Amino acid sequence: MDNMQREELERLMFFEQTREKAAADYIRSPTDADNLTRWGGALLELAHFRQGQDSIDMVQDAVSKLEEALRINPRKHDALWCLGNAHTSQGFLVTETDKANDYFKKAARCFQQALDEEPHNELYQKALEMTEKAPSLHQELQKQLASQAVLGGGSAAGPVKQPGAKKKKDSDFKYDVMGWIVLAVGVIAWVGLAKSNIPPPPPPPPSLR
Repeated sequence: MDNMQREELERLMFFEQTREKAAADYIRSPTDADNLTRWGGALLELAHFRQGQDSIDMVQDAVSKLEEALRINPRKHDALWCLGNAHTSQGFLVTETDKANDYFKKAARCFQQALDEEPHNELYQKALEMTEKAPSLHQELQKQLASQAVLGGGSAAGPVKQPGAKKKKDSDFKYDVMGWIVLAVGVIAWVGLAKSNIPPPPPPPPSLR
């Protein structure tokens, strides 16, 4: 198992633990905005390990948790930033340009509000700047996917599993694009808090080392 695969496995296990702990803590303290933010952020990260509708549903679940945190504390800047990332993900998960741009506008508003709360936060400033580029990046993504679809459809005599393989390639490309900004959610904003509240992930089985 190479280092990248090991890191992905550890990341998956970490965010699964974070989600499970947040769900348990929510039962005891449903008005803890910090916990809801960690929960939403973990769901957003885990969505990148899913495909298709499962990923879309998990991002929407993340949005619900983050919006709940903001109903408790409307000025919670890290929740606003995570919600901006969630809306960015939603934009890249749809093909319609108008719908995608609506999500990107929502994301920009969230990032701006987060920046208003913390004007010197370079991460929030960078997120806002990158979101301005999201519509053009979305268009490029759709062109790439359309091009891959044309190339993938040119071999009718290919093996039966080929469409699935092409779909996975398209999905991988889409998630690579999503990762341009969303990946930082777990790395910088709140992951330190989460790590202080859950045990470290167990080592992978010997067969995977």
